[in-house]
Amino acid sequence: MLTHLSVRHFATVDQLELEPESGLTVISGETGAGKSVLIDALSLTLGERADSAVVRPGCERAEVLASFTVANHAQARAWLEERELDNGDDCLLRRTVRADGRSRAYINGTPAPLADVRQLGELLISIHSQHEHQALLHRDTHRQLLDNFAGTGDLAASVRSAWRQWQQARQEHDQALTGAREQNERQELLRFQLDELNALSLAEGELAELDQEQQRLGHADALIRLCQQSVAALYDGEEGTCNDQLGQIRHWLEEARDHDNALSEALDTVESARLQVEAAAEALRHYLDRLDLDPERLAQVEERLGQAYSLARKHRVRPEELVEHHQQLAREVDTLEHFDEHLEALAKAEEDAREHYMSEARKLSKARKTAATTLTRQIATQLKALGMKAARLETVVEDDSAGAEGLDLVEFRFSANPGQPLRPLAKVASGGELSRVSLAIQVICARNLTVPSLVFDEVDVGVGGGVAEIVGRLLRELGEHAQVLCITHQAQVASQGHQHWQVHKIQSKNTTRTRIQPLAPDARVEELARMLGGVEITDSTLAHAREMLEKGQEVA
Repeated sequence: MLTHLSVRHFATVDQLELEPESGLTVISGETGAGKSVLIDALSLTLGERADSAVVRPGCERAEVLASFTVANHAQARAWLEERELDNGDDCLLRRTVRADGRSRAYINGTPAPLADVRQLGELLISIHSQHEHQALLHRDTHRQLLDNFAGTGDLAASVRSAWRQWQQARQEHDQALTGAREQNERQELLRFQLDELNALSLAEGELAELDQEQQRLGHADALIRLCQQSVAALYDGEEGTCNDQLGQIRHWLEEARDHDNALSEALDTVESARLQVEAAAEALRHYLDRLDLDPERLAQVEERLGQAYSLARKHRVRPEELVEHHQQLAREVDTLEHFDEHLEALAKAEEDAREHYMSEARKLSKARKTAATTLTRQIATQLKALGMKAARLETVVEDDSAGAEGLDLVEFRFSANPGQPLRPLAKVASGGELSRVSLAIQVICARNLTVPSLVFDEVDVGVGGGVAEIVGRLLRELGEHAQVLCITHQAQVASQGHQHWQVHKIQSKNTTRTRIQPLAPDARVEELARMLGGVEITDSTLAHAREMLEKGQEVA
């Protein structure tokens, strides 16, 4: 549950520290005192979009920290451990917003993306706003509420995944069918292109070898001349060859070595050079023996190179990519020749994906219909408690076209008075009726949530008197099983809180500050008296407030 909330430089709050307890905590205050600022600040730590407008004027940044204990929350602990963000039994969410609009989020001190913060936040706390009854005008909300009540979140996610797989398989099959109409033309073109490439039959690495051979054959006369000159200079010349000069040097060094043995190393080096010259001359002779002027072979090489370069330009690939391109076309032709088999495989993949989707969607439909009966019964009980004894609300699950959310149309249908038929809630419910229906559904769904903390932001708007007292009882009952924070204007609701906080503004000439404080019993009586109304708080009003508080705290 939420154990600590720290807010700094946020809107009208300069600094605020709260330590919520278990049970029902009610929060009250004059209109405009800043009660909803607390919800906005808490929502920010849970991943809501940031706006520079929340930064208190004159401050560099706003900062909100929310601490939770996860000692008994296996799902949240597992989520944190999986991402190596665990910190024992504690979880700290921190959010900062700078005056320039930039914001950062942290989980247990580690920077985290907002998507992760939202995902974790959904496990820790659930916020129900005063405007949620407006969402009841949309069928999508009806389906989501039913799925939450039924606990079919994982199954609904599986249905959405199966739907995407089916649609992808169907798209691939449809594209293949469209391609089949152009298959013959494509096959003819590919066969023609492949025939050209087959005729050339260029081997891997052959192009580089042909380039090298062309260079050799094209310059054969120069190569012969240069190599012959080199052999003559090295070894075969009539006089003054490298070999002759090295022989003379060897003779001189042999004579010199007789006088100083230190010249042996130089003599060995010269002899080695003479042997290398001889070896080089021999290698050149062998090269010349193999090198011939062969215009006919040169013409053949240049013709084959020309064919390769011409095909490369025609197929719009680089010459060195021609072999790979050839192989690719061969594979495509093979695929087209077996296209019927390919179509059959795609058709089967589509049918398998459809059957998987239908199987998951039918499971979801069954779960929804079962849960709808229970939800309808529980809503009826709550509506009677909220003073709508003649009202009827039915959770309808009807067959609809297949879609990402399943096979069902889910809709709340309502009748406020006896004898009136059930019709879509959006078309028949008044504003007051809609707010009560919303409250009944929210309370019921909150009981089924696994989150340990619930926040209700003026969900009792539009009700009063005895109905408001019943609302307070419902929220106090929830507080026996979870931590509940409720912002309220209703004294009947506030009197039943296990704890009571009051929000007020302190204004000076240049500044406005929001403060919040827990109320002791006597202060609670005074706040309840204020909430009951009247220009002047009389002894009778105080007595009424004291009686209301005593009665509220007696509620089991």
